[in-house]
Amino acid sequence: MGIIKTEIKQKTIEKEVTLKGVGLHTGANVNLVFKPGEENSGFIFQRVDLEGSPKIEADANYVTNTQRGTCLEKNGVSIKTCEHVLAALVGLDLDNVIIELDASEPPIMDGSSKFFVEALEKAGISEQDALREEYEVTEVVSYTDEESGSEIILMPSNTYQITTMVDFGTKVLGTQNATLNSISDFKKDIADSRTFSFLHEIEMLLENGLIKGGDLNNAIVYVDKELSPETMERLRVAFNKDSIAVKPNGILDNLTLHHPNEAARHKLLDVVGDLALVGTRIKGKVIANKPGHFVNTQFAKKLSKIIKNERRNNVPHIDVNSEPLMDVNQIMNMLPHRQPFLLLDKVFELTDNHVIGLKNVTMNEEFFKGHFPGAPVMPGVLIIEAMAQTGGILVLSTVPDPENYLTFFMKMDNVKFKQKVVPGDTLIFKCSLITPIRRGICHMQGYAYANGKLCAEAELMAQISKVK
Repeated sequence: MGIIKTEIKQKTIEKEVTLKGVGLHTGANVNLVFKPGEENSGFIFQRVDLEGSPKIEADANYVTNTQRGTCLEKNGVSIKTCEHVLAALVGLDLDNVIIELDASEPPIMDGSSKFFVEALEKAGISEQDALREEYEVTEVVSYTDEESGSEIILMPSNTYQITTMVDFGTKVLGTQNATLNSISDFKKDIADSRTFSFLHEIEMLLENGLIKGGDLNNAIVYVDKELSPETMERLRVAFNKDSIAVKPNGILDNLTLHHPNEAARHKLLDVVGDLALVGTRIKGKVIANKPGHFVNTQFAKKLSKIIKNERRNNVPHIDVNSEPLMDVNQIMNMLPHRQPFLLLDKVFELTDNHVIGLKNVTMNEEFFKGHFPGAPVMPGVLIIEAMAQTGGILVLSTVPDPENYLTFFMKMDNVKFKQKVVPGDTLIFKCSLITPIRRGICHMQGYAYANGKLCAEAELMAQISKVK
């Protein structure tokens, strides 16, 4: 398994687009505005009805409740029933979008992703400069909910594929399957599949004051029990209809199925939306048996954690004894640094968007004379400096005369030190572009590894400037 940088550019929307509706469970009127998102920002919900317009990233770690939809919460601010919106964003192959809301729940619309897809298409799709990352699956990952028997399995595949298998143990619905072989088929095959409930669930929800925004146009209701005249009247009033009846196929009337297996397709839609919370594109096949929001989001949390660990421990595989791409003399031809402040010995890889370098840490380093001489440890700031010098090779390789340029730090973010570096260690650095180099400004993610483990990481921004 591993994170791979694809040749596919990230995508957002060209302009803002607005939808209006009501929340399914809250019944509150809500305005939803899709806005273009910055590169590498992902999907972000923003509550403009609250002070400071707080943002909640579409992240599995913010999931708090999955009882009647997937709910996110951050710093006391919540977003309810986010999965249909997220499914539309993934289904249209988008990467970075802001979802602005003036209530806690997106509009239910018709209970599917169809209206969100149509709105996003009206907004237009725009390519960005940054390249998309994918998580390439090479080993099976699974999660099982022992209580419900629900299970999700992720296995290797050349593309992102999903199969859902639904069985609620009822005659009216029976067993259904649905498959999405390519995300490009989402709009045609999945987007218009509406949410569904069983009659006994509807009665319970009505008793508890939920589904205030529901009507027979945004939920398929499967009748799994005898309907008494009292229940019929209660439903008629709740759904504001002149009359209500049961169709021969076992669903309440005023709604025609879009697909014979619409329930399984909607469950697939939910899986697409819930797995968007992983935050990284998946290159693999998902098989979901009896999926639901709980098992979906638990799996998303598990996969998110695996990806985070892999991202941190993705040690570059290089043969340190092989001929380097650049030795120390060639490095000095490019970098202005000299001993004792040249902290890079070799460069093994250099592409348009990443560089891999090496430093052998020896006992005769100048800094060991004064930094814990009795128990020598390489100062963390010098590990970051060595990482930055590695990144300097990347940015200076973009000009024909690097010897006439100097590289200066602009900022450092998210600097973390994981373990100490001591004499005898071999440091391997990898710096990858976060955004393309523009006007000599390089924004990159850097990692430093020692003994096969991550020892430091930082987000760096530097600028090259011509020597006057």
